[in-house]
Amino acid sequence: MENYFELFSLAADFDINITKLNIEYQQQVVKFHPDKFVSGSNKERALALQNTSLINTAFDTLKSPLNRASYLLELNGINVFDEKDTTMTVDFLMSQIELREVLESIQISKDETALDNFTERIDEKIKHNIDSIRASFANIKALNEIKDLVRELKFYEQLNVHAKQLMDEWL
Repeated sequence: MENYFELFSLAADFDINITKLNIEYQQQVVKFHPDKFVSGSNKERALALQNTSLINTAFDTLKSPLNRASYLLELNGINVFDEKDTTMTVDFLMSQIELREVLESIQISKDETALDNFTERIDEKIKHNIDSIRASFANIKALNEIKDLVRELKFYEQLNVHAKQLMDEWL
């Protein structure tokens, strides 16, 4: 089977052309859309559904920096979220605790300004983390370093989602 990058004629790299990904995705969807096979055999319809599912999964994986980095590491034999490997730096773990406490405090106080500031802070951490992942892949640094950065990114993105959910609840 092709890997997701090959499916969209992209080099297997973290730094991809998102515009090209979108164009290739649209072309693949048109080519394999199940509606084109409505009058085909059961096998052709099933294959069209299977291809469409693969195309959608591949697209969702590659368009997200977190998922794309995880997938690249997976292609190199590294499972980023291996339940047996939970080691992270003490500094990052302390940062996690602090950020969760700050968000909890904001939630209790229902301070919209503080939540806006917190969300901006997390957005900056996400941007910085993605830049670090990009640089690490570009410089072919140790894959384990990238794995730690991807884990951090996942935490920041989850925290960001939680903060934005609070904002939506308050509006």
